Amino acid sequence: MISPIVRCTGETVQSHLWICYLVDVDDTLPNEPIPSPEEVAAHLRTTVGALVRATRTGDLLAPIPAAVLDLIDQRGPMTTADLAAGRGVRHQTMTATVKELADAGYLAATPDPRDGRKKLLAITPCGSSALDTDRHQRVSVLTDALGSALTGDERRAVAHALTLIDRITAALAGTEHAPLPERGPITGAW
Repeated sequence: MISPIVRCTGETVQSHLWICYLVDVDDTLPNEPIPSPEEVAAHLRTTVGALVRATRTGDLLAPIPAAVLDLIDQRGPMTTADLAAGRGVRHQTMTATVKELADAGYLAATPDPRDGRKKLLAITPCGSSALDTDRHQRVSVLTDALGSALTGDERRAVAHALTLIDRITAALAGTEHAPLPERGPITGAW
């Protein structure tokens, strides 16, 4: 059996998603060029970025503060220095974001039990609620788009494409180009 591949028609849905369907490898035109890794990489980066931005339209949190809260949510209480290292930014930059989140009531600082000079930052119930609301909203937006814009076969094609994207992510994990899993998607300027 020939494994299916994803083929996009070029039609756009809500200016961001391309309609895709499954085709067998034998269905490709003999003279159709195979896209280079560079072409696919550029298109994938652009498409994923547009998809991420399209799902964030109703977010309570801006992307960077959301990524900081997500990091603390995943790893537990952290110092500002740990957050800066985890996000790959300068301490001073993280200090401004931490202040913004603390002022909004999304983070609380407590003395570090191992070193009383340091403060551990923990997500507050209000911060958890905002993060959960944004996550649910993004999934809801994607669910609606997948349900209204794609047929069952097209959703199957997207699911298959996701397994390929997972393989790309796994391949990146072994290189110096590996994304930092705790960073989350970054859109816009810090």
